[in-house]
Amino acid sequence: MKKIFFALLCACWVSAAAQLPERTSTNVEKYKKICREHIRREMKGMYRDAGGALQYPFLAPGSSQYLDMLWDWDSWLSNVALRQNLLENGTEKDRQEALKYERGCVLNALKYGGMDGWIPIWIERNAPSREEMLRKRNPWKSNMHKPTIAQHAAFIVQQSAGDVEWLREPFYYLQTFVDNYINHHKHQATGLIYWETDEAIGVDTDPSTYFRPDASSGSIYLNAFMYKELQAMVFLAEKLNLPDIAATYKQAAEELAAAIREHCWDPRDGFFYSVDLNLKPITKPNVAGLNPGDLFLHVGKQRTYHCLIQRLDVWSGFLAMWAGVATSEQAKQIVERHYRDTARFNAPAGVRTLSPLEKMYDTRASGNPSSWNGPVWICVNYLVFKGLLQYGYEDDARELAEKTVLLLGRDFERFGALHEYYLPDNGEPVLNKGFQNWNLLVLNMAAWLDGKTFVAEF
Repeated sequence: MKKIFFALLCACWVSAAAQLPERTSTNVEKYKKICREHIRREMKGMYRDAGGALQYPFLAPGSSQYLDMLWDWDSWLSNVALRQNLLENGTEKDRQEALKYERGCVLNALKYGGMDGWIPIWIERNAPSREEMLRKRNPWKSNMHKPTIAQHAAFIVQQSAGDVEWLREPFYYLQTFVDNYINHHKHQATGLIYWETDEAIGVDTDPSTYFRPDASSGSIYLNAFMYKELQAMVFLAEKLNLPDIAATYKQAAEELAAAIREHCWDPRDGFFYSVDLNLKPITKPNVAGLNPGDLFLHVGKQRTYHCLIQRLDVWSGFLAMWAGVATSEQAKQIVERHYRDTARFNAPAGVRTLSPLEKMYDTRASGNPSSWNGPVWICVNYLVFKGLLQYGYEDDARELAEKTVLLLGRDFERFGALHEYYLPDNGEPVLNKGFQNWNLLVLNMAAWLDGKTFVAEF
């Protein structure tokens, strides 16, 4: 009898542990408090001193796996969360101290810049020199730092009362970096930016790129980030009193936005998708030495399209709202037909990175590459949340913010730390205890829930 009672007790405990807390105002308040208390204590846990290949102090994602490395979009979004924490808990001295770590993320990256524009995706303390790195790769045929450096720099400038002089000299390398994307990673027929390979794309196992042919993925994720990067370049050039340069990047941003709307929007599904650029080139037949009556393949009609939409239910379609590329009517369809669909993206723990209706759906833990085939990532919750706010869908944004608070507050409550990603339906952590990084953006979402000032990226 005792064994039966103990078994039932264990079953009840497991069942309770395997469910997210109910989304009530009481629970949301409870877990907001837990999140804030833990994060306040860990405010400087992402600070790293200069040393080795990293000549400036910088911000690291945290946890043993990413303990002492500078990562591209990680440092940018971590910084947005850090600034919320400093707003709520820091002194002016704390904010001034943080500046050297914030600027260091940008300056360390630009130290690895050059005339060709290539900048590595991550930098370790014992990293080889730029010259050594480029002995093993072609700077125009390999992936590089995601287009978030200008956005990160613009954010820092905004947060420090417009002070931009620290960027004046290295701004040259920021231009060569952005120009590399425009000059060497742009598909001329569509105007879209593409990945050279599937190496370290951030959303590692995104099926629109993962194991796809090189230079074939016009990723909506990459293009949305690039659009915002170009806008950040306009802002920085204007701050540096370089109006002609600002005008050039403004035109590039407008052209890219038009290309995204033309080629990535699917009117049938009402969603933005990545596109396949891997089409055979249009060529004229070589008729030399052949009889006029010979049949030439395709001469009767050439293709009139330059890419094919990849109708894969990947979360990155929502980035068109975050970037402000979607029209209001497009945003309406995205929210009503896709975001609110609980069979696909809308899960108890937040936004699924891939719909369960896709055959590639897989929530098992993996590292190098990380799993983006379904698990919930907090950066995704945050960026979708921001997109919803951008277009006025505040009820949906509130629901997503509260889900994120409950998910991470419960993780702190149970394990005293956060994890890298989570199961969508019950919020169980999957991997990498101690991961901080963009998870701390829950602070920004909680501030918005409370009607307080919340720090937002550029």
